Amino acid sequence: MLIAKELCKSYDQYMIINDVNLRINKGEMVAIMGPSGAGKTTLLYLLSSLEKPDSGFVEIDGIDLSKLQGKTLAEFRNKKVGFVFQFHNLLPEFTLFENICIPGYIGGCAKKEVEKKANELLCLLGIDHRNNHLPSEISGGERQRAAVARALINSPSIVFADEPSGSLDLKNASMLHEVFLHLCKSFKQTFVFVTHNQSLAAIADRICTLQDGVIQSP
Repeated sequence: MLIAKELCKSYDQYMIINDVNLRINKGEMVAIMGPSGAGKTTLLYLLSSLEKPDSGFVEIDGIDLSKLQGKTLAEFRNKKVGFVFQFHNLLPEFTLFENICIPGYIGGCAKKEVEKKANELLCLLGIDHRNNHLPSEISGGERQRAAVARALINSPSIVFADEPSGSLDLKNASMLHEVFLHLCKSFKQTFVFVTHNQSLAAIADRICTLQDGVIQSP
């Protein structure tokens, strides 16, 4: 469901991603690992359409992302792609419930359906008792689970995560890893994540190691 062909990306004439080819199947959980500076986050941004490659292309569900731009690209991201950042990026002035609902509202979904799905996700992720709390009022692990719920609100084809447990303690990181595993196995949700965490990588179906901008293992 995701195909990347001959991806290249450079900054200031320094090659960050060099001729990367990758295929990810529906329901697969893929970990991207490698040393700091190897280009892992850049690759994740290219795969998720947050950045454009200098050459090559990415397809998601048969759609060539290089052919999308502006409003069309924004609509595609909203409906097809979920993203979980290392530091959750929740809007501080909104409650957890509101943060989770926002992508659904932006996507033009019916308010009743968005809120029903948000409540289901809050329950699934074990944070329904925090729905009216602001991000500043809850733990880091709860904030990150809310970020996962926000990424899932529009039932995306694929969820990308950049060091999703990197800012969490061992207990909260383990809980988040279990959430990913449950979503992948029970709901066939496709995940691609960058991590240095060996425990998170261990639950993946496949590990791709990036070294100097090149994938060393499939």
